[in-house]
Amino acid sequence: MKTSGLSSEQAAQKLKEYGFNEIKDTSKSSWVKILLRQVKSNFIIYLLFFSFLISIYIGKDTTAYTILGVIFMVTIVGFIQEYKAEEAINNLKKMIMPYSIVIRNSKKMEIPSKEIVPGDILVLGNGEKIPADCLILESVDLRVNESSITGESLDIDKIPHLNKKNNPEDHNKIFMGTFIVNGRCVAQVQHTGMNTAFGKIANLISTAEKKLPLQDKVNQIAKYMVFIAITMSIVTGALMLYRAETLNTDTYFDILILVVALAVSAFPEGFPVVLITTLAVGAKRMSEKNALVNRMSIIETLGEVTLICTDKTGTLTRGEMSVKYIVNAKELLEIEGSGFIAHGRILSSGKVINPEKDFGIIKIIEAGIVCNDSEIERTGIDNEYKIIGNPTEGSLLVLGAKVNMFKDSYPYERISEIPFNSSRKMLSVKVDDAEKTVYSKGAPEILLPLCSHFQKGDKVLKLTESQRKKLYAIQNKLANKSYRTLALTYKPTNDSSSKIDEKDLIFLGIMALEDSPREEVPEAIKIAQKSGIRVAMITGDNKETAISIARQVGILGNSITGAEMDRLSDEELVIATKETNIFARVNPEHKLRLIKIFKLQKEIVAMTGDGVNDAPALKEAHVGIAMGKNGTDVSRSASDLILKDDNFATIVDAIGEGRTIFNNIRKFVTLQLSLNFAELSIIFIGVLLAPIFGWYIPILVSIQILFLNLVTDNMSSITLGINPSSKDILNQKPKHNKQILNKTLLGLILQTAGVMTFLTLVSYHVSLYTFKNTESESRTIALITLIFLELVAAFYYRSFRKFTLNRSIFVNKYLVYASFFSIISTILIIYTPLNQILETAPISLISWTIPLFAAIIILITLDIFKYFNLKNPKYLNSIR
Repeated sequence: MKTSGLSSEQAAQKLKEYGFNEIKDTSKSSWVKILLRQVKSNFIIYLLFFSFLISIYIGKDTTAYTILGVIFMVTIVGFIQEYKAEEAINNLKKMIMPYSIVIRNSKKMEIPSKEIVPGDILVLGNGEKIPADCLILESVDLRVNESSITGESLDIDKIPHLNKKNNPEDHNKIFMGTFIVNGRCVAQVQHTGMNTAFGKIANLISTAEKKLPLQDKVNQIAKYMVFIAITMSIVTGALMLYRAETLNTDTYFDILILVVALAVSAFPEGFPVVLITTLAVGAKRMSEKNALVNRMSIIETLGEVTLICTDKTGTLTRGEMSVKYIVNAKELLEIEGSGFIAHGRILSSGKVINPEKDFGIIKIIEAGIVCNDSEIERTGIDNEYKIIGNPTEGSLLVLGAKVNMFKDSYPYERISEIPFNSSRKMLSVKVDDAEKTVYSKGAPEILLPLCSHFQKGDKVLKLTESQRKKLYAIQNKLANKSYRTLALTYKPTNDSSSKIDEKDLIFLGIMALEDSPREEVPEAIKIAQKSGIRVAMITGDNKETAISIARQVGILGNSITGAEMDRLSDEELVIATKETNIFARVNPEHKLRLIKIFKLQKEIVAMTGDGVNDAPALKEAHVGIAMGKNGTDVSRSASDLILKDDNFATIVDAIGEGRTIFNNIRKFVTLQLSLNFAELSIIFIGVLLAPIFGWYIPILVSIQILFLNLVTDNMSSITLGINPSSKDILNQKPKHNKQILNKTLLGLILQTAGVMTFLTLVSYHVSLYTFKNTESESRTIALITLIFLELVAAFYYRSFRKFTLNRSIFVNKYLVYASFFSIISTILIIYTPLNQILETAPISLISWTIPLFAAIIILITLDIFKYFNLKNPKYLNSIR
């Protein structure tokens, strides 16, 4: 169809008039919702408000307003954390920017889909997500999946609106949010954004995230901790009542406020927000390495992957196809140049030839240009071109550009076409030239049996069986050298009908295309294999090409084709695939079957895909990975992870980041529980031992516990949640369904909490009886000691395997900032009027030696514990 489309000026004007082609995110939380969530679902707030009312009732106004300040701080800190985490996740979603091909200013161009306006002419193909409501102007075998609109899973045939007198019906239209599952079309945009059918029902469409398994695990831990916190708080309160010298209203209320504060300190209320922050930061780090998380729920699974099933073209290889050889009936032609730069000569036996003097050469290049759905666009840099469409098809157009043959030179209207798909493995078009020629291109083993003649120079000769075998042998020889092979044919029909007869074709030749392996892939595969991850190549290319590329990048093992798989039962295939890592000439149905077979082998499978029919396999895999550059919208929608650069090495980086995120969650949970248990134990044991040692009770008052909880505990936990990845994270073997807490980590919690409790109580005792400090000063020293111990514990938990003393404190710079803030805040509550509110007292310079000495002791003690723990194989196994 000849159409100039909108001009740039018209498009700009319409964009101002109609706005961006976007659906408003109805599931996105506003800042008001996030703020209300801090109060609505936070039991801590209710407890603190209860304490506030009690304090007001008994006339402790200072304590009451301080608690009110704490409520405000807890709410604001939680709001800031959650708001930033949600913003980070939304920003990641925006990075998954869809693009569409439009006709503007009489030429095809690729633009962000959000810039589409009514009146635009869209060119849409197999696998694309339809970006707006459109009227179909022309189509070829067009079928659309409209389940996102209608709920029906059956594909629907669509046809152009040809009768302009009648109003178009639904079968003449395509709608935003639906997918093309077969064929292609040219369509005119009618509605965009919220004016589309999809936009009108957007509020009814659930965009909810899959449930996070990690969230369940964290919530389970939180439930146990809440039970322990309430139980110990009540027992502590009962002991204080029992030990109280006098019982009056003030005593009752003081104990009640302390019990509430103690419960608050032990409540892991920061868990959900720290978890979201950790996942958001981890997802952001993945995006910086070109891996976009499509569903946050797979981050945990990503770290457990035991098998990566990867495509070849563009993932293991560069994806920049270039034609290196043409094999025809006369000779083997070599093409100079590589990539998408139209520079290079055609050589025959080392001599430069003029293709214009050979009809056969011109005809095969012409076939590659005419039988082509892609476009090339000059970038403005020394004959370098940008491909709009498929890289393989683009390489045929670049070959044409090398000899000054372009699509514009063959402005034939297509009479009809039979589209390429993964089953046919060929594309045929009939064009309206003088001879109504049919051009076909596809896999040589598909096209050669359909050929009865071949082109030799300007002559057409009969193709004999021996010549056919010779061509197969040449194809296999090229494939063994890792070239991708593509056969091209033609047939004059002198028939204006739309029927395409794909028999008795005239063979033009085989093009050998090169797509060299990415330089970084062999090392990435070596890292994956070293970390216990098996790597399998699954490709539609022939067996010889697959084996050649696999050997170059380091994938070893047996090979099998899709046809050979078809002859095996599932039981036989389970056995055959145990030592097989190269799967060639497979179609999407084979991919789906392989995933199910691998699951029977207890593998945790990550599968890459880019085509329409790959969607079932991507959904079936534990982690579906789509291509961001060359994949289809259907595959991206079905996937859990999107590779912006289509690079295998990015998958390995993402797995490493997934492991880091899970380890960081373990670290902040273990630290938080260590601190919670320490605070509970200090108050409880302090009350228990008070009569023996003559201590004042409580060791810490309620407002000081709240200060600890707000300033030290949560901030340290957040910084561990964003701890950087260790260099050897991929040296560990993957484990499935790991629990956040296990016996080893519970042992660490008890070790750390026990040492902190002991040193805090000793510091209090030494201050009271050795340094002869007052009750208030000794309580202040106990508070400072506990803060120092908690900070040391945070540095200790940066790694379960590496020592604290011989590592730089700047391994986690955010923890350094948080520690500095905690220390400054502590000094302020001691030496400013804030000491009246926090019930602290200024202490002498010599008294600071007590908490400092305690910090040194715990630093050495914990590293000694770690030294002996690391000698235990069970410890090492349980922290990995």
